[in-house]
Amino acid sequence: MLRLRTVANTALVAACGLALGACQSTGGTAKVTTKQMQQAMSPAAVLADLKAGNRRFASGNSTQFDWLSQAETTAAEGQFPKAIVLSCLDSRVPVEAVFDQGIGDVFVGRVAGNFENVDMLGSFEFGTAVAGSKLIVVLGHTSCGAVLGAIDRAELGNLTPTLANIEPAIQMVSHTEAERTSSNTEFANKVIEANVRKTVSDIKSRSAVLSGLVNEGKLMIVGGVYDLETGKVNWLN
Repeated sequence: MLRLRTVANTALVAACGLALGACQSTGGTAKVTTKQMQQAMSPAAVLADLKAGNRRFASGNSTQFDWLSQAETTAAEGQFPKAIVLSCLDSRVPVEAVFDQGIGDVFVGRVAGNFENVDMLGSFEFGTAVAGSKLIVVLGHTSCGAVLGAIDRAELGNLTPTLANIEPAIQMVSHTEAERTSSNTEFANKVIEANVRKTVSDIKSRSAVLSGLVNEGKLMIVGGVYDLETGKVNWLN
């Protein structure tokens, strides 16, 4: 029998206003997020759920989802994701797996270097103001090739202007020209974190829609850095 997913931590169950059994399917796998569940969750409860999911993933205790059943359910009944994750393009950061989420649970936006642009902001506005998500997570990761390339001023076709979006984060970290090298792991890690923090700040400042939802307590925007080796997310304050 497939392992029952613990929908959570008590904070999420309380926020849903549902009994534990109501959050799980009779087949032993987690049900998809419904509109009722999404609306009942607070931003803090959604964050707690993703944190708990990452702990399950990092400990090797991930949920065994019935993917086909979830695909059929979301196709027939629609999607009500509780969160949005802005991730790097890196194939080693499988967002749903990292947070132990199923089909229909999270929106995912990906771009090398996990920075925001107008297209991402518009997508986030749809995902929150229209589709009801309560949380935006900007997720950087260790050994980020985009950040390392930006540090070394790599140039290649359209990649050149893409990496230019990371330059402001590089300048946020105090350094000499000699220290600015991708082989300087300490410096690179500081830039990776600075890039996440800057993106969180920029999302708020560049979107009146999203900042308005934050001010109303309907949305949280947070950042974290995923460790490729351990599978753990280091959440940034």
